[in-house]
Amino acid sequence: MQSRIKCISVYPPYSISKEVRETIWTYTRKLGLGLGIKGLYNIQFIVEKNDTVSVIEVNPRASRSVPFLSKSTGLPLVDIAAKVMLGVSLKDMGYADRVFEEKPFWYVKAPAFSFEKLNGMDAYLSPEMKSTGEAIGYDQSLKRALYKALQASGVKMKEYGTVMVTLADEDKEEALPLVKRFYELGFNIEATIGTGMFLKEHGIRTRIRGKISEGSDEILSSIRAGYVSYIINTRAILSGIHYEDGVAIRKCAIMNGITMFTSLDTVRIVLEVLEEITPRISVI
Repeated sequence: MQSRIKCISVYPPYSISKEVRETIWTYTRKLGLGLGIKGLYNIQFIVEKNDTVSVIEVNPRASRSVPFLSKSTGLPLVDIAAKVMLGVSLKDMGYADRVFEEKPFWYVKAPAFSFEKLNGMDAYLSPEMKSTGEAIGYDQSLKRALYKALQASGVKMKEYGTVMVTLADEDKEEALPLVKRFYELGFNIEATIGTGMFLKEHGIRTRIRGKISEGSDEILSSIRAGYVSYIINTRAILSGIHYEDGVAIRKCAIMNGITMFTSLDTVRIVLEVLEEITPRISVI
């Protein structure tokens, strides 16, 4: 099964400050009251590095986060919303201005994809929603919760093997420390010539594979051989260089059930989990 993660949801939110949470709560309350919404609504926020909170959009409907939040908070959100729509107030139900304590658990939601069931479709992720389902993992440890969610969504969390790397030029610097972490975990590294030479120049032992666009079948043969555990594939958004190569690699990955990443943010998440679960040898 081939699956990648564009983004995940984590509860409680661990990357934002208390002040940002309070701002989000204030905006949510004011928008709901100001728009006169009765029932469920969802808001998309963006938080900048300086903790500035902005609203992207507000939708007067339920989102796919509702069952996730119901499970993680223990609140029957659909039942509550239905009663509000029928005229029962939050005060009557005992929820008005009530602040709930966070549970001593982490809850992670990860999207699942069905590209292996859609023949001929390019699996590269874009702003358009392509996920067809979601999986939840929860645990007292955030990384164990991440592991459970990723596994349940179809990501094969292998602790060994080979990582195939094909990067757009603009992604190489950002990807370098990530590939180094795979290398330090004991993974073998294979790459196309441009990416491979860059990795070698930075001390990563890399096996170079020829480009598909230059008539080589080495990359696809490696994928079909079964020893590739992960594929990191990013594309040049503006130039479109070797676009066909990337399409062929992604399609081959799907056909052979290889876990593939087109987002470096996803790679970071997976590495955090792998570094937690992979045994290491300590030299004293």
